[in-house]
Amino acid sequence: MRSQIDFLLGDEAVSVSGIAPELTVLEWLRRRGRVGTKEGCAEGDCGACTVVVAERDEDGGLRYQALNSCIQPMVTLDGRQLITVEDLAEAGDNGRLQLHPVQQAMVEHHGSQCGYCTPGFVMSMFAMAHQDPSPNINEALAGNLCRCTGYAPIVRASRRVLAQPEPDRFAREAERTLNLLQNLRADDLVRLSDGKRQMLAPRTLQELLGLLEKNPDAVLVAGATDVGLWLTKQLKQFDTMIYVGEVSELLDLGVRDNFIEIGAAVTYTDAMPVLTEHFPEMRGMLSRLGGLQVRNAGTIGGNIANGSPIGDSPPPLIALGSQLVLISSNGSREIELEDFFVEYGEQDLQPGECVHKVRVPLPADGLKFRTYKLSKRFDQDISSVLGAYALELDGDEVKDIRIAYGGMAGVPARARQAEDALKGQAWSEDAIERACAAMAEDFIPLTDWRASAAYRMLASQNLLRRFYMETSEDAGHE
Repeated sequence: MRSQIDFLLGDEAVSVSGIAPELTVLEWLRRRGRVGTKEGCAEGDCGACTVVVAERDEDGGLRYQALNSCIQPMVTLDGRQLITVEDLAEAGDNGRLQLHPVQQAMVEHHGSQCGYCTPGFVMSMFAMAHQDPSPNINEALAGNLCRCTGYAPIVRASRRVLAQPEPDRFAREAERTLNLLQNLRADDLVRLSDGKRQMLAPRTLQELLGLLEKNPDAVLVAGATDVGLWLTKQLKQFDTMIYVGEVSELLDLGVRDNFIEIGAAVTYTDAMPVLTEHFPEMRGMLSRLGGLQVRNAGTIGGNIANGSPIGDSPPPLIALGSQLVLISSNGSREIELEDFFVEYGEQDLQPGECVHKVRVPLPADGLKFRTYKLSKRFDQDISSVLGAYALELDGDEVKDIRIAYGGMAGVPARARQAEDALKGQAWSEDAIERACAAMAEDFIPLTDWRASAAYRMLASQNLLRRFYMETSEDAGHE
């Protein structure tokens, strides 16, 4: 067991120990004098705190990812390289400081006004410039907010960076960085503690289950995109937290026996290519699930485990008939994903048990699937209503249909009355209208600041109508 984490801060090898387990990367940086990284929202929404973390990828190279440092616990840095805006400029041939190409592009295109958000944008652009293939600029920058520029100059600077890529010292020093990271890697369990509270980071599933058996009340942390807000906004403190992002068995991702299997610690960024290969209809929803920084850290397993009624991933996974594998030191069990959500704030999770993986059935021939997200803001916003629909037809008759919603009840749930109104019926407008009427028996939605109950009901009915229009030959959409 190690009592410290080891990582690279720029080019410098750093060991950190004796810290509070809830200490965030942002707070640690600013205490250390690296104040270029700013706190804006402290909830992973504005991007002012964006840093880049580099780690070895599966091909033996380096993968650079933008992350929100305001909600990332320090333990997540172990064995990686942390890059901040202070690391980008370097000494030129004349000995004077030379801006990084990304920074120079921002200067030339007047991409900064008040400057508060600028370091975060620069780091997101830096990560974008190091990705292959290059991402969509709007998606890469959707996790960064700016009140001054109107974004156009920043987009122009980003286009300049991608159109005229220039090798930087990070590319030139990649082999050296890989060697340094290799020397930092260790397979032993990490325990960070300030003497009062502790953060444990197991490496294997066996270690994790043993820790859960000894600490059944421990709070599990994966991407910290939810737990991070408990720490920064609610100022919660926990005696024991367990970081699962290094557990090899929870990082497993693959297609086996007609299922996509997604380990509980697999991030949205990593799961997205596999999911969208088989369900391209998911891409629109997944690309709006937080900003890129959130998707780089957040996990589908965590989104399921926290049981939120407005989590975006459960409704489409429920509509697809996904299964959830839970595990403890006493063994594992498999349940239907929809059965995991008992009621608001309660999940079917026993003491010492955790989410192991989710199993998504591959689509049957002819499956018609859609998922739609409604939110006040298009990007980076929590859903008011999210609907998911999976339809199997036998000719023009509904053989089977699964309809699931988030935001309509205390848990993600199926619209079973609406389903029953459609099964065995012709796929027609009349049947859809009967199903919409039956939906009033499925849900009694609430009113909150995101939407009124009346809006949620009407929106959920209209999304079903939209699904019919997009999948009905009679409506002329196929």
